[in-house]
Amino acid sequence: MKFILTTTLVLAATSFFSQIHHCSTDEMHQKMYHEHPGIQQKVIQNAQWLENFTTRYKMSKDDSRAVLYTIPIVFHVIHLNGIENIDDSQIYDQMRIINEDYQKRNADTANTITAFKGISADCQLEFKLAQIDPDGNCTKGITRHYDSRTIGGFHDVKEIVHWDPTMYLNIYVCRGAAGLAGHAIVPAAADTIPEWDGIVIAHSSVGEIGTGDPTRSVVLTHEIGHYLNLQHIWGGNNVPGYPYLVVNDAGNCAYDDGVADTPETIGWSSCNLNHQSCGSLDNIQNFMEYAYCPTMLTEGQKQRMHATLNSPIAGRNNLWTPANLIATGVNNLPSFCKTEFSEDINQICAGEAIQFTDLSYNDVNTWQWTFTGGTPSTSNLQNPSIVYNTPGVYEVKLVSGDGVNEDSLIKTELITVLPNSGTANSIIEGFEGTTDISTTQWLPISSGGVAEWTITNQSGFNSNQSIMLNNFDANEGEVSQLTSEVLDLSGVTGLVMTFDYAFAKKTSSATADKLFVKVSNDCGNTWSVRKQLAGSGLLTVTDSVPASFIPSSDLEWKSSSISSITSSFWTNSFRVKFEFESSGGNNLYIDNINLSDPSMASVNILDKIVRVYPNPSESVLNIMENGMNWTSYVINNTLGQKLQTGNLSNTNHIDISILSEGVYWLSLMDNNNQVQVVQFIKK
Repeated sequence: MKFILTTTLVLAATSFFSQIHHCSTDEMHQKMYHEHPGIQQKVIQNAQWLENFTTRYKMSKDDSRAVLYTIPIVFHVIHLNGIENIDDSQIYDQMRIINEDYQKRNADTANTITAFKGISADCQLEFKLAQIDPDGNCTKGITRHYDSRTIGGFHDVKEIVHWDPTMYLNIYVCRGAAGLAGHAIVPAAADTIPEWDGIVIAHSSVGEIGTGDPTRSVVLTHEIGHYLNLQHIWGGNNVPGYPYLVVNDAGNCAYDDGVADTPETIGWSSCNLNHQSCGSLDNIQNFMEYAYCPTMLTEGQKQRMHATLNSPIAGRNNLWTPANLIATGVNNLPSFCKTEFSEDINQICAGEAIQFTDLSYNDVNTWQWTFTGGTPSTSNLQNPSIVYNTPGVYEVKLVSGDGVNEDSLIKTELITVLPNSGTANSIIEGFEGTTDISTTQWLPISSGGVAEWTITNQSGFNSNQSIMLNNFDANEGEVSQLTSEVLDLSGVTGLVMTFDYAFAKKTSSATADKLFVKVSNDCGNTWSVRKQLAGSGLLTVTDSVPASFIPSSDLEWKSSSISSITSSFWTNSFRVKFEFESSGGNNLYIDNINLSDPSMASVNILDKIVRVYPNPSESVLNIMENGMNWTSYVINNTLGQKLQTGNLSNTNHIDISILSEGVYWLSLMDNNNQVQVVQFIKK
């Protein structure tokens, strides 16, 4: 059983799910009028011209003849690397559905009730993905664009990419669709504002697989009806000057949808096949209804759409012409033209696998993969799974083709493999003395947007440097991650994490940006939130900062502490992650990240008696003579873990070259079991 959750709009209108929900139609129309003065009269003129043309067309044309109108389609997937970035297969599934629905091949056409079976139409419409783009290059009819406008899914997504609407039906797959499942504009409005021509649809209403669902899979069928000048069968079309009719209103019997064989109705959002709202049986199962059980379009609706396809309004009469079908390549036999691939993850721990997916097109039948550092190192499978056993940074290469032609793609430094068991060390990170984040204990994960983590010398808390996220220029909805190296926390008896941060908003309105601190006990396969700073709780500056925010003093910083990293996380595969969700705020700064055993803070450091040099040291630590006879030593990290021991009977030099960079405690013992401790830094 199918279900429509959508409507037509010039900008937005009404949707429902079990009940009717109203959107800000009036406000959005006013926005449209403001942006396009004089639009209302032009839309009305176009609509009336098209109505007159449709009347003449129906009088002069016999639409029972076998004519198949082919319409080229391109899907533009607008995403933020979230679930809205749907797989190609979900789009192919949607193509199957609209072709079945418009050619009366949908399986549930058998469920059409007897009263309407005789007028249930094969609409003789065919939809094909474009194989040639507007510049004459090969395409698979699917494009992908990283942009935060996917969140709203308003008409502004068409500013990102918009192929000539007289040649292609542009369909935009987004995270949202103006609060609806989908929206389109009728030809009269599309002719007036051609840059808005096209259909926006929520990813969850595309196809029956992936993020789609069978109950929402006919949303695009409904929207294409509007695109080809079909109204809701209770009348009204949301065009300025025409009635805007809410479904299921008793007054709707006074209006008509311009189609003779769809009975007048008030419109329904429930599937009662016996409804007779305006004196006759309602066509509840029509794709242009809001009921839960659409199976059909009528012969009259078919004729109305054919009239639109023969009209110059919005250039619909060019879509199916032989010249345009050649220009868009839709009737070409599939031919190979480009190599593409993706990976399900690009930062793992040693011993784990990565799934690679071939995205090459079209008609691909050969694959030659090369995986530096991977097992196996080569593969001729289309979608191989590769295990990486050795820590490092590796490239991946794919050569794909059709047996005659081939193309190649190399992605350098694509895969980062971390040790699956970390070093026995803690985090003491002030980001001093380096400009390269790769030399620290932190690994940024690129979001694909503009918000990137970099070390800056413009500000630090009680220091000269910190790490900054450029959130000032970020897209709303971007998610930026900063992950630690793998740490060995086995044997820890206590754990506290502290860090300093600075953040400001850009405007006077409230900020919705969020900062999460997450931890993992399995090398990053799973994460648990241990801190969330959001909204006003994230702000360290009260006033908004319209320019790029740089903390001007320590007063514009705050400190945070996390004591909820419990013993279940004290493994040899521990990691910590900062995750930031952008929402229109300003830059974020983080400094002085400290992960340590709080019991170490109580150690009595007698640094007035014991001194070591150089400090920091790269390889050798020297103990300054002070009249003490040290016989042995122990080096612990700040978590209290013992890393190195040795004898000092005949030397005052300690080789620390095997230690990782970080902060350590050196405990010195004499024959009388006296212990003195000093802190040092290995660089």
